[in-house]
This record gives sequence, C-alpha cells and structure tokens, in this order.
Amino acid sequence: MSSSASSLHDKLNQLRQRFIDQLPARLQLTVGLWQQSQASAEAQARLGPELHRFFHSLKGTGRSLGFERIALLAEQGEAALDGQAPAGQVVEQVFVHLAEEQQRLQSLPEQQRALAAMTSVEFSPKPVQTRSKRQRLIYLCDDEPDQVSQLLHHLRCFGHEVVHFEDTDTFFNAVITRRPDAIIMDVQFPQGNTAGTETLASLNKLTGEPLPSIVLSAHGDFHSRLSAVRAGCNGYFTKPVKPLDLMLAVDELTTPSDEEPLRILIVDDEPEVAAYHALLLEQAGMAVQQVNHPADALTALERFSPDLLLVDVYMPVCSGEELANIIRQQPEHVGLPIIYLSSETDSQKQLSAMTAGVEAFITKPVIPDELVSAVTLRAERLRLLRSLMTRDSMTGLYNHSTTTELISKALAQAHRDNTEHAMAMIDIDHFKAVNDTHGHLAGDQVIITLARLLKTRLRMSDIIGRYGGEEFVVLLKGVSDERACELIDALRHDFAQVDFHAGGTRFRCTFSAGISRFPNHPSTESLRLSADQALYRAKHQGRNQVVTSTEQDDDGLPTDCP
Repeated sequence: MSSSASSLHDKLNQLRQRFIDQLPARLQLTVGLWQQSQASAEAQARLGPELHRFFHSLKGTGRSLGFERIALLAEQGEAALDGQAPAGQVVEQVFVHLAEEQQRLQSLPEQQRALAAMTSVEFSPKPVQTRSKRQRLIYLCDDEPDQVSQLLHHLRCFGHEVVHFEDTDTFFNAVITRRPDAIIMDVQFPQGNTAGTETLASLNKLTGEPLPSIVLSAHGDFHSRLSAVRAGCNGYFTKPVKPLDLMLAVDELTTPSDEEPLRILIVDDEPEVAAYHALLLEQAGMAVQQVNHPADALTALERFSPDLLLVDVYMPVCSGEELANIIRQQPEHVGLPIIYLSSETDSQKQLSAMTAGVEAFITKPVIPDELVSAVTLRAERLRLLRSLMTRDSMTGLYNHSTTTELISKALAQAHRDNTEHAMAMIDIDHFKAVNDTHGHLAGDQVIITLARLLKTRLRMSDIIGRYGGEEFVVLLKGVSDERACELIDALRHDFAQVDFHAGGTRFRCTFSAGISRFPNHPSTESLRLSADQALYRAKHQGRNQVVTSTEQDDDGLPTDCP
C-alpha cells in the first residue's frame, strides 16, 4: 500500500473510532428526548423533528463510514417515526440494538473494526496534485551547434533549466536517472529508419508514463510525422526551427492548465461526515474547508472564496435548502455551484430541495470517485467562467480591473503586516512601428511572448496584469525597489535577445519600465502614478531601460535604475 493510501486509511479509521466513541452519549441524549416525547402529544410534536433528524443523520453517517448495521437500524427508527411501523416498540428496540452494536464495535480490536467498516468507503486514492514551480527541467538532445546555442538561449531566457546532450546514450541514461518535465529531441526519420521512434517509445515505457516530448526533424512528410505520433511525441518541428515557436510550444506543454487547487467548502452538521468527504476531496488534490454550522457559512464564503459548496440537506436551525436560498440572494454568489448531500432517496423530495437552483443532489453514502468527479466538473466550470471574466483573453494575464482590485487588496494586507512591495509599469518600445511594419499578428506575438516571459520568470505570488494594449503592470510582493529593478532589468535584457519572425523577416523588441515603492506611495493610484512617471522618464531617456522613482535627483524626476 502506498504511503498516501496508508495515510488515508489511517485518517478514516480515526473518524470511525471517533464516531463509535461519541455514539453512547448521543444515544443517551436521544433516548431521553424519546422518553420526554411520549409524555404528551404536544411533546411529541415538539421533539419529533429532532428525533427524526437523529435517525436520518445516523443513517447517513453510518453508511458513509461503512457501519452498515448502524445505518440499517437508524433507517428502521426513521421509518417508524414516519409512520411506516408502530413507532413506540420499534424505536425502543432500535435504541437497544444500537447500543449493542456500539458495544460490539468498541470491543473489537482496531484492525477488525477497520475491516468491519470496509463496505462503501474504500477507493483507490489518486496522487495529490501539488502546485508546481514555474521553472521546468528540459532535456535537449541535438548535435547541431548553431541550432543548439539559439535554442538554449531562448529556453533559458524563459527561466527553464535546460540540459544539453549530444548523444542519445547519455541522453537516454539521464532521462532514466532524473525525469525531466519535457524533452526536445533531434531525430532522423528517413524511410525505413526507426531509431528515433524506438528511443522515444523506450523512454515512455521505462518511465511508466508518457514524457512530454517535442521532435525536431529534417523530414516533414506524413510518414515521419506518423512515426513520431506513434512514438508518443506531443510536438513536431521541421528544421530550421524558429526558437520562439519552439519555446512557446515547450511553455504550453509544461505549464499546468490550472496551478491552483480547486477550493471546496463543506457545510455539514455532522463533523465526522464532513471530515470524511473532505478526506476524499483532499486526496484528489483539492483544498477543502469544513463548516459544521450553517450560520458560519457566509463568513467562510468570504474568507475562503470557494469554487463549490457541498451542503448537507438536513441540518438543525437551517436546512440546506434555506442556506442555498440565503446564498443565492447575494449577487456575488449567484453563480457559485452548490451540491446537496443527503441520505434522502425520495426523488420528489430531492427535486423539491433543488428549487434554490443547486447543481446536483448526491445521495449518501457517496461513491468516492463519483463525488470527486461531480465536484471537479462543476468547480472547474465556475473557475473557467471566472477566468473569462478576470483575465485578458490574449495573454491569460489578469485584465485591467482585476489587476487593480488584486493590487488594492495586497496593499491593504501590506498595511496590516507592515511589509514592502514594488510596482513595475512595463511598456513595449515602438510597438506601433512593430504593427505598422510587420503586421498585427506579429504585434500579438510580441505581446504574448512578453506575457509568457513575465509569468515564467516571476513568482506565483506576484500579481501580473495586462494594463492595456502593450502595457503591463507587476506587483512584486515583499520586494524592495532595488531588488525589483534588478529583476525587471534582467527580464528586459533577455527579452531584447528574443528573435521574432514575420514572413521572412526577423526582428527584435525591447521594453521600458518604471518602478515605484510601497509604502512610500501608500495607495494603488499613487503607486501606479509614481511608476508611470518613472516609465515616462525611461521613455524620455531613450527607451530600453528601467527607472526607479524612489530616489529623487536634482530636477525632481525619478533616477535611473542601477
């Protein structure tokens, strides 16, 4: 058993043990309520819903944790209260049998108790997906010096760690020893020569899963491409290769579609059941927060900002349906996916509970893989919609309004934490001339490349946005203006070395940048204006440079970046 699977089983067994340990007290309390309810019709009407909720909850929790006999006994008690059997005698017998079952389970050795509960909760855990670093390890196998030097330069400009190999044997052994994030392989595909495909196929077989791979070849015919596809390659370039095109392909191939784990908020008054569902979702790589009282859900929504809400239908004080209606009444949560969880199997009651506009109704006990699939599908859909509203469609960076909002929040937090930040305003030099001379498609390529450069070289915690046209803004968190100057200037230098192509023409671009410092400029607007003034000076002094606004020279203008 893998360590992740072992950890999951250990946590599940802890939940089961806690459930069994707490059952005697819950039974004693409920037996007391039952006895009180038998005193009069008024007491029965007043206490009946609470008794019903106990059996309903016990049924769902028992099934979720794998205690089927407890679930069946609770189901009998619930049916008796619903009038499907003579209530008095049946309910009292259920209490007796529940106490006996609890004592039996408590007396079992831990291993036997775990085996007794392995009915519906076991599943094959998937590896937890962690947030990957932006730097990628790339192996390049190519023996043409001129081509290699250009490829190495462009790949390293974008922050990738690149290891070059001139022979396939050394390359092959290196892949087996240390798995890279992607491989770029120069292969020969003349008719009848299958050495390149065999090397790729062998690597994929030995590593256990396909390696992201790009083939470089002098042959662009159908059969050569087919051989590469059958070997498992993800990209194919014919020589001579344009380094920028290859770099963008590597970036696309190695960058996860979404580096943030899905965020799920669970609202369930049964802590053990909430913890169980949280374990299943966490095992699938999601970030999960639990709330055991509906009244705490609104605060959790604001602080946790979930991608989906998982709500138990039957809860005291406030039902899942009522909570869904409360949430739907708030404009910022109208589109938040909500999934109900309940042991209710009556289809009419399920449909009635979904009138608040929830996404789905999942019956307890859940099938783990189905729960993960249902949650993932709906949460990713919301994340996609949010992305369309908050990100620039061309570059994938935050759009103007979202960037401003995120920077304002970061500065508010920095005020509380007494930390410093630096802002950089970046503008591509002579961009109109690029469009006029090489066309708008070439201009778009320049914008996309600079956006990719910023994303790959800066930290995930930094805020990077397209401010408009060819202008970008970056908030470097916890960084001094001097350090920000060094970082942006290094990016400026590398960006100036990137070769762009338009038709048969090759050209290069540069950018200018202005740096301002928080808390010297305490608001978002003053910080931006200060960085903008520094950017203006960089343009005025000849472009292709970085200027800081922190220190003032004799004429009151910002000073050049060292």
